[in-house]
Amino acid sequence: MLRGLYRLSELMALLLGLFVLLVILAQVVGRFLGFVVPSALELAGFATAGLIFLGLGPTFRAGGHIRVELLLRRLPPKARAPLGRTALGLGAAASLYAAFHLWAKTLESLRFGDLAPGLLPLPLWIPLAVVAFGMSVFAVALLEALLREAP
Repeated sequence: MLRGLYRLSELMALLLGLFVLLVILAQVVGRFLGFVVPSALELAGFATAGLIFLGLGPTFRAGGHIRVELLLRRLPPKARAPLGRTALGLGAAASLYAAFHLWAKTLESLRFGDLAPGLLPLPLWIPLAVVAFGMSVFAVALLEALLREAP
């Protein structure tokens, strides 16, 4: 089940990356042909934030994040496991806290009908929800790793 969640997050990040590519390409072509892509910079920025957050969980699970391994390797074997669990626990707590507040901000934005300030009136809850989902997947990945490390 979690493998499917991570794959979904990866797929969404991939699609947002392709979207950024297409928006930038449309801007470049538009300059040559004399037209402007409205709110292209905002759209690319929102998509970039989304793809970064959507990639956190799958990247962590694949071992792509910088970890405390360098420090852990220098410790005696008896101290490694508790310190590793502590680091995972703190990371999980911080990511859960961030995910909670990102979802709260998303709901607030939805309730008040916040719109992006550019030419394209994009409801801000959409990119916020993508970021909140990505942070939630990251929190799940940290919790999964913490459970695997449990004695």
